Amino acid sequence: MQAAEILKLTPAGLYCEAGDFYVDPTRAVNRAVITHGHSDHARAGHGAVLATKETLAIMAERYGERFAGATQALRYGEEIALADTRVTLKPAGHILGSAQALVQAKGGRVVVSGDYKRARDPTCPPFEPIPCDIFISEATFGLPVFCHPPAEHEVAKLLHSINVFPERAHLVGAYSLGKAQRLIMLLREASYNDPIYLHGAMKKLCDLYIAHGLALGALTMVAGVPKAELQGKIIIAPPSSLNDLWSRRLPDPVASFASGWMRVRTRARQRLVELPLIVSDHADWEELTRTVREVAPAELWVTHGEEEALVYWSKQNGIPARPLAIKGYGDEEEEEAPPAETA
Repeated sequence: MQAAEILKLTPAGLYCEAGDFYVDPTRAVNRAVITHGHSDHARAGHGAVLATKETLAIMAERYGERFAGATQALRYGEEIALADTRVTLKPAGHILGSAQALVQAKGGRVVVSGDYKRARDPTCPPFEPIPCDIFISEATFGLPVFCHPPAEHEVAKLLHSINVFPERAHLVGAYSLGKAQRLIMLLREASYNDPIYLHGAMKKLCDLYIAHGLALGALTMVAGVPKAELQGKIIIAPPSSLNDLWSRRLPDPVASFASGWMRVRTRARQRLVELPLIVSDHADWEELTRTVREVAPAELWVTHGEEEALVYWSKQNGIPARPLAIKGYGDEEEEEAPPAETA
């Protein structure tokens, strides 16, 4: 079987006929292999779902225990036979439980990366390059302008601002799955041991991370805390909370936003962000191109993001490439809206 025959693009996403399953399908299907728990890749309603135990736990938390007809957990590096294929999940370095799906059939090897990054993340195992015939990559930040600084440097900026403005609360917009927990862990590694305050929408997923062994330290819900007690404190909330009525309960808040998009100054200005933090859970341009070189595929497929630039770069470097333009994937943090929370 040719590698290009192992997976094919359908209206529901990438389908493996030899194994009769989809990888990160964009609609409900009979059998799905899910790379990670973000809602643009992990949807409810499938007949059966194969994923890491952490991803299954995230899906259960977000969609309820009956999010699929049946589930099966696979450990990193464990191989399973699905009809005429073999499937292995390898770390993607994106969020807790995130994985790349290696699909093998009759000598061909295809890797679906899902979303990934190469930067260190204390909340999940690092990305593992997998030699393959076809590498299917995201390209969320697939332009040379995107060069993410070390996340530790951005956390140091936040702590410096607290020292400069001890009378002001620091409200950090961060996606509730992955980004918030990574920031908390980085703050703890930087010896910030004060309680970190959370919008109510962050609690369940932070509790899930704690249940999976992540030491997030003291966390306190903002609701009910007197305004004066929040001076000089860090509050983590969904990005959409930065400029809504909820933020007015805070003492003269410094509006901050942790996202790879903060590299684009117009985005920071549009969101009225005073302290942009360039912290991303996606690979930047250098990481994307380095990964393709390390994997050394015979062909590159690009699922979503800035597809054209990465496809052009790949072809210029002697690797045939094509965009897949799968509708339904995206940067979920741009769309997240929290539930209403009362004081």
